[in-house]
Amino acid sequence: MRRPKARRVKRRDWPAYALGLPMALLMVAPFLYMVATALLGEGDTLRRVHPENFAAALAAAPFGRFFLNSAIFSVAVALGQVLTSTTAAYAFARLRFPGRDRVFTLYLSALMLPVVLLLVPRFLLISALGWADTYQGLISTELVSVSGIFLLRQFFLAIPRDLEDAARLEGAGEWTVFRRVVLPQSGPALATLGVLALADQWKSFFWPLVATSSADMQVLEVGIARLHGAYDLNWPYQMAAATAAVVPMMVLYWVAHKYFMRGIQLRV
Repeated sequence: MRRPKARRVKRRDWPAYALGLPMALLMVAPFLYMVATALLGEGDTLRRVHPENFAAALAAAPFGRFFLNSAIFSVAVALGQVLTSTTAAYAFARLRFPGRDRVFTLYLSALMLPVVLLLVPRFLLISALGWADTYQGLISTELVSVSGIFLLRQFFLAIPRDLEDAARLEGAGEWTVFRRVVLPQSGPALATLGVLALADQWKSFFWPLVATSSADMQVLEVGIARLHGAYDLNWPYQMAAATAAVVPMMVLYWVAHKYFMRGIQLRV
């Protein structure tokens, strides 16, 4: 009796699999192309692979420094965005003050602005502060995430107010409610925001390109672009470096995918 039911479930779900499989292949294809190109020599075909391209590409520029800069930049920004998004989202979701919804709408309007449009004003700001080509200049302008505030606000709104009211009846203040009631239930959402912020900053290119000028401060994406010279287009080396840059994010997603998927489900 159970087998027909299992078959009915599979027959009902096959359109989702039929749609999901081509989409998955489209997502994986660029990565496979990148790895395949990284293993080629200049002008070679797939009949011969060159795993030494990875070592040669990483030795062609100070990629150890680039990795360190990307790690410092990404981790600092991710932690900062989690902190600022958590406090701002709690204020927009739980606190009552005049003009709260209008201020939040104004916040969301910032999502409509192209990121490239803000590059020059941000650079002028850090230059005026003397922070050009420094970690504080690179990090400070990325510490607030409007999308992160929106994500956490929606999650906080879904938390039952009964828990908050019960804590207040026992004498809990605003900080205690935030720290002991809201945050403990927000682990999946915080993990989701942290992973998204870390991955987003790890692949950041335009802002680090504008904010830094010396090789000692450049991040991975800018360093990989340096391998693409004006006349020397060594695609295998560039793809090898790009493959190496992707590995940390793949490990991060593999380690945190349970929290990430749970946070996405709760968000939906």
